[in-house]
Amino acid sequence: MSEQQFPTSYDPKELEERWYRFWEEHGFFYAEVDDQRPSFCITIPPPNVTGSLHMGHALNHTIHDIVARYKRMKGFNVLVVPGTDHAGIATQVVVEKELAKEGKTRYDLGREKFLERVWQWKEQYGGIILQQMRKLGCSYDWRRERFTMDEHYARAVLETFIRLWQEGLIYRGYRIVNWCPRCLTALSDLEVERDEEGELGNLWFIRYPLKRDEGRGTRDEFVVVATTRPETMLGDTAVAVHPEDERYKHLIGATVILPLVGREIPIIADPAVDPEFGTGAVKVTPAHDPADFEIAERHNLPKVLVMDDYGRMINVPERFNGLDRFAAREEVVKALQEQGLLERVEEYKVPLGRCYRCDTVIEPILSLQWFVQMKPLAELALQVIHEDKIRYLPQRFARLTIEWLENIKDWCISRQIWWGHRVPIWYCLDCNGGKWELKQWGSEERYHFAEDAKAFAAIETPQRCPDCSSTNLVQDPDVLDTWFSSAIWPHAVLGWPDDAPELRKFYPTDLMITARDILYLWVARMVMTGVKFAGDIPFRTVYVHPTVLTREGKRMSKSLGTGIDPLDLLDKYGADGLRFGLIVQAEAGQDLRFHEERLEMARNFGKKLWNAARFVVTAFGTGGWELGAKDWILAKEKSSQQPQVSNLRLLPVRWILSRLHKTIAQVNEAMDDYELADAAKAIYNFVWDEFCDWFVEISKPAMQRDGGRGTGDELSEIYRRTLVTVLETSLRLLHPFMPFVTEELWQRLKGALGTGDWGPALMVANYPEVDERLFDDDAEKRMAFLIELVKRVRSIRADLGIPTAKVDIVLACDGEEIPQLVSENLWWLQFVGRINDVKFIRFGETVPQAVSELVNSAEVFVPLTGVVDISKLRERWQKRIGELKKELERVQTRLSNPQFVERAPDEVVEAERKRLAELQAQFETLQRRLQSIA
Repeated sequence: MSEQQFPTSYDPKELEERWYRFWEEHGFFYAEVDDQRPSFCITIPPPNVTGSLHMGHALNHTIHDIVARYKRMKGFNVLVVPGTDHAGIATQVVVEKELAKEGKTRYDLGREKFLERVWQWKEQYGGIILQQMRKLGCSYDWRRERFTMDEHYARAVLETFIRLWQEGLIYRGYRIVNWCPRCLTALSDLEVERDEEGELGNLWFIRYPLKRDEGRGTRDEFVVVATTRPETMLGDTAVAVHPEDERYKHLIGATVILPLVGREIPIIADPAVDPEFGTGAVKVTPAHDPADFEIAERHNLPKVLVMDDYGRMINVPERFNGLDRFAAREEVVKALQEQGLLERVEEYKVPLGRCYRCDTVIEPILSLQWFVQMKPLAELALQVIHEDKIRYLPQRFARLTIEWLENIKDWCISRQIWWGHRVPIWYCLDCNGGKWELKQWGSEERYHFAEDAKAFAAIETPQRCPDCSSTNLVQDPDVLDTWFSSAIWPHAVLGWPDDAPELRKFYPTDLMITARDILYLWVARMVMTGVKFAGDIPFRTVYVHPTVLTREGKRMSKSLGTGIDPLDLLDKYGADGLRFGLIVQAEAGQDLRFHEERLEMARNFGKKLWNAARFVVTAFGTGGWELGAKDWILAKEKSSQQPQVSNLRLLPVRWILSRLHKTIAQVNEAMDDYELADAAKAIYNFVWDEFCDWFVEISKPAMQRDGGRGTGDELSEIYRRTLVTVLETSLRLLHPFMPFVTEELWQRLKGALGTGDWGPALMVANYPEVDERLFDDDAEKRMAFLIELVKRVRSIRADLGIPTAKVDIVLACDGEEIPQLVSENLWWLQFVGRINDVKFIRFGETVPQAVSELVNSAEVFVPLTGVVDISKLRERWQKRIGELKKELERVQTRLSNPQFVERAPDEVVEAERKRLAELQAQFETLQRRLQSIA
């Protein structure tokens, strides 16, 4: 192949579009149920249908596709099921915003017309994130794309509800929920965003007067409590202290008068109270705080609701009635001041929760909702985790999941919105006389049924009441939590509740790749539903990948200005650069502090590989490749015929094949253990350092014997075969990580040397397998010495300011082994190391007017006479030593400052320490060299 046919550079975007289309058209992504190969299945975490690719997605799907491509090349029938989640609240908010531009609300359309509008939006915009996954290179079976509101999936969701209902595991009751007064719905914990550091607010210290004659023989007149939400005090039903708090033991059982309300409430003792918070005495507001609700349950306290669904005050004195909660806060504080009951106010970081869609401050509120009784389901999950049927990576997440399951609370599964799976519960108005009323909900009228109203469940719309045959039926207006429908994802997308062939073939799935923030809310629930309904674990391994943070360790967020758009990175570095640059940073068990320089490194890696492949293909023409270098060498070893080329000249070949197969072993082991960063780094180090930087260069003088034309010289033929063997194997090793550039280069190699059974594409070629017969520790040891020798000579030349000049060297060593080794390999050392002549002396002898470096048990000298002006060199080194000394003092001063070490980010301090070590090494080396030419 000519240089014109193999360009000097490539356009990642053009490669990506062309090869992705080729793979998809040839059906390489598809898995069939009748395929006899062992199966491997992943069902991707379905992103929100409203979503666009963010950095977490980019990492998550890079991992998915690396594993999928690896397993496919290892001979598995790989199925990766893609899909999206209907994302109830998120999608409804997006469509409502579109309506607002038209001056309308959802109530103007009504429920049915609004849902039609949502479906229209979904069809137009809902697949954007899946298209972005294609750009990343994801080799998913797009024929099997699923959506959590598809007809079959919806049936599976309702079937799940019905079965739980029939077993008595679903009930309706009052509990504290995360309530959004703007979206008018309950939220899951994951749908509540919290600033890790809290938001600046206040802590109000309020005096609660003791009931007269209840000071218990002391002069106490008040109990002072601290709160961040003074408006909720109007719903207090107790003051609580820790039972071991000596400050309050004498007051346990006493009564206080609730300020502004006048209600008598008790002082109770409860171990949940934190004596370190505020004064150690806390207000108990059971209808507006989850911890207080639990306290109230233990002490049988009443629960007074003082806010409605819109965050307006109710059941309170006239002065505050109807006020918005924040206006009420100001008015309550003002009233306390007027009565002399506000002792003081302190600034305080408040752990506020906000709605993840509209940013409204969440209100914990007592609400009538649908719940799943979780303990029986949690027991199923605990059993399979304790029995190690599911492997967690890292392992600590198994322990954390167990802790969560052992302390599980019942799950609120109802949401007060329109978009989603509607709760399949029906009420008969005739059977529930006196237990319902019509209430205004926005501009919509809703039936509101009492907690003890009679209800029944049905998947299909019932025609008559099963008890009285009345047709006067009403369906519950709520929809199910999005996490309820996604909890059945692995078995539902494979066909459950039907006995589908996909379910029989691919369930249990093999791997669940997820972020840790949904480990409990989603992953643990999938374990429960999988065991409960599909009869087995949903996946064999849970891989918890790192969280992508900024380089400073902060959360990535568009609103905080710390977000990075992966689509911009795709445009800048290409899919291969983004994938490889991310995965090398994804160390197991650690958060990923994102450094864009790693993407630059990955892009340069692609260029390096391209140039190496271009050299291999264009330098050697189209001579055919029927027998690889590995097979050639092993065949020579087995035959009685001795190679015509001296084995002495085969040392670099033995070395590179040994290093290649040790790398293959290392990569396969890392991939099987899902240590993807380790595998990627092993490939990078081998390809860049050992193959490109060393063996390719070493091969050039070997090829000069016949100009690379394959005219019969056995040495050049061996090196030619070795170059092709190592390149082709390296492309297969690297393909799961950088699929596009490797496919392009493999196809070009196939086109130039296309004899033999190559197969249609690299992505369906076999992954390299180790051949331990090629391990050669002796060759590696000898080559390590020679490589270090060249590095030391290069280092000396760089310090002399003559990086490209050829030099003579003198090698001081004992014995004959090193002189023999160097002499036998001088044919390539002279080329790669830019060395003229080599002389040998005994170790300990010196060379006048020369600079030296130690190389293991030898010392290499570069004589300076006739090479540089020694006086000018001495002057330059003295100047540089002075500069280094100043820089050393600056870094040492910084590191000796305790404030810098304690306050600066860990990575900054570590970088300074590394810099100090480098400066010290440079300083000592130059001092030593200056003394050698004194």
